[in-house]
Amino acid sequence: MTVTDRGATVWLTGLPSAGKTTIAFALAERLRGDGHRVEVLDGDEIRTFLSAGLGFSREDRHQNVQRIGFVAELLASHGVKVLAPVIAPYADSREAVRKRHDAAGTPYVEVHVATPVEVCSDRDVKGLYAKQRAGEISGLTGVDDPYEAPERPDGRIEAHTQTVDESAAALHALLVERGLA
Repeated sequence: MTVTDRGATVWLTGLPSAGKTTIAFALAERLRGDGHRVEVLDGDEIRTFLSAGLGFSREDRHQNVQRIGFVAELLASHGVKVLAPVIAPYADSREAVRKRHDAAGTPYVEVHVATPVEVCSDRDVKGLYAKQRAGEISGLTGVDDPYEAPERPDGRIEAHTQTVDESAAALHALLVERGLA
């Protein structure tokens, strides 16, 4: 089996507007250029289709992460590099996904996109921080709902201190180091 045939899940966790999805799509393009089969399981898209009907309670967020983790492991077990830019705010939910991958013998790499909440709020890609400040929404991860940052992620990207290309290159280097790219 060549490196391009070996599947893996790369879970990018971080606050809303941290840069997870942008980095995932930049890395996906690079991996595809190297001959890898790649899927991006964007958290927002998954909520629309696979997890429609789930809310934002702790239980619903856990269920959403488990569904994404299941699909990621399934695809990865068939030789796909799965990039999952998903907030996944709770450590126990992320750990359950890691355990599923470990049990199946499927590589799993957790990467914390460690952009500070102040930077995320300034970026406010989806307008969530503005809506929270205006009182239109509550339960915004990292503001008035918990975000449990990984204590020992496999990688940490300081996306606010580098370009998207530099972040994607750092993540690619981590995959190369792990024999996954």
